[in-house]
Amino acid sequence: MSRGLNKVMLIGHLGRDPEMRYTPSGRPVTTFTIATTRTWNTSNGERHTETEWFNVVTWGNLAEICKQYLSKGQQVYVEGRLQTRRWEDSEGNKHTSVEIVANEMMILGERREPLSNNHFTEPLQNTHSADEEIEEDEYPF
Repeated sequence: MSRGLNKVMLIGHLGRDPEMRYTPSGRPVTTFTIATTRTWNTSNGERHTETEWFNVVTWGNLAEICKQYLSKGQQVYVEGRLQTRRWEDSEGNKHTSVEIVANEMMILGERREPLSNNHFTEPLQNTHSADEEIEEDEYPF
């Protein structure tokens, strides 16, 4: 088999409210962070906790759904692929960013219907996903 696999599945809590932007062509893109935490005991009985933060990017219809229904602190399942971006700033410093480009999202725990400005009412019954082709050169940031 000559194909590769780039698949990521995360369950975690949103670290901030999603931020939505539009590309110059008008395509929506939403970004947010997810924190995952693991806990373990060492051989001498010490309890350790480690939190890992992930940057998540969603595009198109899924981007609009994430902006509308997600808020800081909510627990979500996200599925997608890892992507590394490299760039050089105006001062010549090189930067690297690893992010999850999500193509599926499921709200875990209590699901709430948006009212307006991140105020919520009725619980929802559905989950959300999107299978859209990602245009690599359409980053508004």
